Amino acid sequence: MKNPLALLLLASAVSLPACSTLHLTRGTSPAEPAQKASAEQLGLTTDDLALAHFLKGEVAMRNADYDVATREFEAAVKLDPEEPRLRARLANLYVRQGDLSRGYEQASAAVAGDPDDIQSRLLLAGTLAGLGRENEAALQYGEIIQRDPGTPEAYLFLAALSSKSGNDQVATATLESLIEANPNSVMGYYYLGRLHAGAGRLDQAEHMFNEALKRNPRSALVMTDLALVEEMKQQPEKASALYRKALAADPENVIARNRLASLLVGQKRLDEALAEFRELERIEADPTETRVKIGLIYLEKGDLDRASTELSLVLSTDPDNARVRYYLGVVFSETGELARARENLSAVAVGSPFYPDAQLQLAYLAQSEGNLSAAADHASAALKARPGSTSIIEFLVSLERERKQLQAAIGYAQKLVEVDPGNDRYRFMLGALYTDAGDKQAALDQMRKAIELNPQNAAALNFLGYSLAEEGRDLDEAERLIRRALAIDPNDGFYVDSLGWVYYQRGQFPQAVEELERAVELTGDDPTITEHLADAYIQVGRELEALRLYRDALRRSEDSAQRARLEGKVRTMERADKAGAPRL
Repeated sequence: MKNPLALLLLASAVSLPACSTLHLTRGTSPAEPAQKASAEQLGLTTDDLALAHFLKGEVAMRNADYDVATREFEAAVKLDPEEPRLRARLANLYVRQGDLSRGYEQASAAVAGDPDDIQSRLLLAGTLAGLGRENEAALQYGEIIQRDPGTPEAYLFLAALSSKSGNDQVATATLESLIEANPNSVMGYYYLGRLHAGAGRLDQAEHMFNEALKRNPRSALVMTDLALVEEMKQQPEKASALYRKALAADPENVIARNRLASLLVGQKRLDEALAEFRELERIEADPTETRVKIGLIYLEKGDLDRASTELSLVLSTDPDNARVRYYLGVVFSETGELARARENLSAVAVGSPFYPDAQLQLAYLAQSEGNLSAAADHASAALKARPGSTSIIEFLVSLERERKQLQAAIGYAQKLVEVDPGNDRYRFMLGALYTDAGDKQAALDQMRKAIELNPQNAAALNFLGYSLAEEGRDLDEAERLIRRALAIDPNDGFYVDSLGWVYYQRGQFPQAVEELERAVELTGDDPTITEHLADAYIQVGRELEALRLYRDALRRSEDSAQRARLEGKVRTMERADKAGAPRL
């Protein structure tokens, strides 16, 4: 440390309010001489002040305040223009904002200051490609490969640029070099597969895609392209299975969903398949598509900063790319940049296949912010664009229930039953909503239907059994239903509670206590189960323990009706205790 005292003061200055003497602004202002004087009085050097702005910028980035981060790093670079790390940070921020020209200037300066910084070179090459200077970008990628052969992105982008210029041999050789340098490179095999597919070499493409899947069996990108190849080879069953796997790994995979839908129709759409093949060939010669795919790989890996950088580079040259807008919205949602998330998601046009997913993502954002009305509007727009989507309807069911709009929730649940009448889970969902609405008979009818459709639906078995026990009727049937549920899941505390309540209703209080104590042990803090156990304790003469449990349940209950009931029980017991009379 050059000056420990100065740096100690500097660290405290990072958190000072805006009026502090160490609060520096961009450019000049009447306050600047005083700021300089204060800095000198504190013994701070220009390097120290640059570090202060760097630290403030880092804090702003952690708080997802990228506008403030940009200003702080600009101030740091102005004070210390020779520090390449500051330049690299600022270059990344400019690229995130779509300002490629300033991003290029800062990345170029970062590379000049530290020629061995591979990430700065990658960013420099990316800005060059985005600015249309593809030959210069290719030279940078080649330089990266020479300096660090273990950088897969350099091979991939260089291969894409070579393919775009019509030099497939160089592209193929580049990807083969990547695999030689890294035999486990999923992307190396994947892009070799795409090159072979684009040239009509379907067997070689299939082999390369399968090699990629050996190394990453859950890659939705690889499965989708392999499925396209299987369609070309007129293997619809193989293609369908792959599309299903791709959707299981990535439910928002629009291409897989659309292609699977086409296959499920059962039509021989060979012309459409050939059109897909020609599209595959077209995008293979497009480095932008390569950058999109790499951005999505970073997203899959959870590397959100690099994903946003790659996708922002694409968007700067192709602002109408709905796919990139959607995925950038997802990335910004994850990083907490909600304004940018909404900006990108809202820019996805109505006719785009990504529009329903963008609207659904906007609905999630609105819900997380407590704006349930806006969430419902976005989700409804998504459903209008994709009618019959069970995932969207399910979200609307939960959303309307959260909004206390029970009739609307019931209406959506009924839609689910109409779309898939054989789905026992939808029957259970509808039955639970009928219960919330006070229509007990309709609820029981749906639960019986759910059990008829799936005799192993433990939740429905327990629901029906507990409902009968609550009413104190058909207790033998209630016990049979609950024991069937327990045979499926013997350690579910709610099912154990239901059995204990059957014993309670029969007047078998010692058995009830035994089961209810186990239920409390399994669930821990459910106020209803705690209240049940307290009721059973009263019946076996354990009043002090019962009073303690009633108070405990009252403290944790959020249901107004239950709270009123518990308050009455506690008051009754406390009055009885004072009078020396029986408590209940």
